Amino acid sequence: MRVFSILVFFLVGACSTPPINRDARIPLTTERSVDLGRYQGLWYEIARFPNSFEENCEGVTAEYAKRDDGLISVTNTCRNGAVDGKVKVANGKARVVDEATNAKLEVSFFGPFWGDYWILWLADDYSLSLVGEPQGRYLWMLSRTPEISDEVRTDAIARLKALGYNADALYFTKQPPAGNL
Repeated sequence: MRVFSILVFFLVGACSTPPINRDARIPLTTERSVDLGRYQGLWYEIARFPNSFEENCEGVTAEYAKRDDGLISVTNTCRNGAVDGKVKVANGKARVVDEATNAKLEVSFFGPFWGDYWILWLADDYSLSLVGEPQGRYLWMLSRTPEISDEVRTDAIARLKALGYNADALYFTKQPPAGNL
């Protein structure tokens, strides 16, 4: 019985979800049109809502590429504990669920489980992206560069707040200095 109790404890812990950090009374909109060809490539994680699968991750990047089967490959890289920590890689795939805009996708890193990946806002030059999901548990600020200016950060945070997100819950990811990439 004790072994069963311990197993249940770990299973419940593994299934825990992050808190909701979004006011659901505010309508959640996405980008009106996303050119997935331009969206592909390497993105640096500037900030995120804390979550279990990125615990202790710094130097986080995400890379997207078109696959032969029409899906998008997703390669997330994390450095454990510090920007020069041991590299961990997670490979997944994404599929478009709103072909009218290409702004609503689903991502899977294992088995038949898919999670929402909504492109909420995208800079005209595809240099910055705000990505979330409807419940407000997950959120990412992604950039084509490992650092952004204070002005760009302030604007992105204002955009998130306008969408009902609690920007105070953001964790700002440490990235290696630009010369050390």
